[in-house]
Amino acid sequence: MGCYPEAYDWVRTPHIDSLAASGVRFTHSYIGTWCMPSRATMLTGHLQFGVESMRMEGQYPASTYDPEQCPFWPRVFREQGYVTAQIGKWHTGVDNGFGRDWDYQRVWNRPAFPENAGNYFFDQWIQTNGIEKELVKGYATDNYSDWAVEFIEGAHRDKEKPWYLWVCYGAVHGPFTPAERHLETYEGVEVPVPADIYPPRDGKPAYASAWDEWDKGEDGYPVLASDTEQLTVTTNMIHGNRLDQWVRQYHQGVLAIDDGVGRMLEALEVTGQRDNTLIVFTADQGFAWGQHGFRRKLAPYDATIRGPLIFNFPGRIAEGAVCKVPVGGEHLPPTFFESAGLELPWKMYGSSLMPLLKNPDAHWDQPVLMAYTGQRYGSDTDTIPTDPDVLAPAGVPWWISLVDDRYKYIRTLVDGEVEELYDLRKDPAELVNLARNPEHRDRVVVLRARLIRELRAREAGIAENLPAVAKLPE
Repeated sequence: MGCYPEAYDWVRTPHIDSLAASGVRFTHSYIGTWCMPSRATMLTGHLQFGVESMRMEGQYPASTYDPEQCPFWPRVFREQGYVTAQIGKWHTGVDNGFGRDWDYQRVWNRPAFPENAGNYFFDQWIQTNGIEKELVKGYATDNYSDWAVEFIEGAHRDKEKPWYLWVCYGAVHGPFTPAERHLETYEGVEVPVPADIYPPRDGKPAYASAWDEWDKGEDGYPVLASDTEQLTVTTNMIHGNRLDQWVRQYHQGVLAIDDGVGRMLEALEVTGQRDNTLIVFTADQGFAWGQHGFRRKLAPYDATIRGPLIFNFPGRIAEGAVCKVPVGGEHLPPTFFESAGLELPWKMYGSSLMPLLKNPDAHWDQPVLMAYTGQRYGSDTDTIPTDPDVLAPAGVPWWISLVDDRYKYIRTLVDGEVEELYDLRKDPAELVNLARNPEHRDRVVVLRARLIRELRAREAGIAENLPAVAKLPE
């Protein structure tokens, strides 16, 4: 996003940037660790270990849940008179919830059709208001924008009712395919090499210290070592295999999203709904390009999971503001309920962000708890698995983290592994693990205890079964 100072100076996302220019941009947003649990948090207000009954089942990415044990809050909006709609990628169970949670849906249901689950950008099987599917041609990002604009303009809804619309773009997921109109953009861009792109990395857990996805090319500049193994995605190089070529391709894929945001904003303006619409732009997680050796998500570092978060609500919240308070996905559903004047239907552990949206400098004393538990959810996460294929299905083992103001504490759930502590102000690249410095011993102990308290406050069974940590240096 061009509105973020961490972005490369050649990035241009004018429509998304306009939301930040007249709204509130959060500097440290942690929605989730990967796509499915992030979306589950968005629908329930709970982190992965609190989403009961959800599980991966059948051919990947098939998944399931019990809507009685795992209700989704759009049902409540619907019951309270809202028209609820979802467009785009659906990745949270074969059951898409139409007629229960949603009045209108036009979705690419990946769990329901594993054989089509790799078609992120073309030839998608789309479900419209039910279970029947149709093959839809065209560039998926643009299709989703078309359907969203139709809904905003009044199609498929009662115009007398308020509405909630969740637009879920599949871009810029691998294979990072841009729209044809953007293939020539960002020519000749420069991408600096991350400081720790090659192993080893002192002070980090064993898996992170040794992570290795990049080689030195003939000119010494990084090239991707090999295709990243994913169950539904085959790497598709367009410009070449160098780091800068991959980064260019990735950022080209963002441009169609920005186009879609611009079209939706225009539709809101033309239909006279702009001043009465809360807009939230975010992403399910981040994605690293060389930082700590990664080319993926999942790991607990900002490069792999931190994403954008922008709120825009003309006349209702601050404008052109930047909030430096770390926030998480748990906070979004309570914010939506407060903005709609509705009571929460069940216990959620995040709080509404409205105080920060009105005053980004307001006092806030809520740490961001994050947890990565692979492909397990709910009480299935109470006991930490010993099978490496379950503990680290994509090479990254289970972990839990706590971001408290400027510090991030990470606990990798491998017996005897080192803890991590990073000063996000002085070391935003998370290169120096302060937990291995005796001067920070007390801070590690305090944050370790606070992480366990936060888990227990959420009734997470995993809190009672955490593995031992490595001895702290004296």
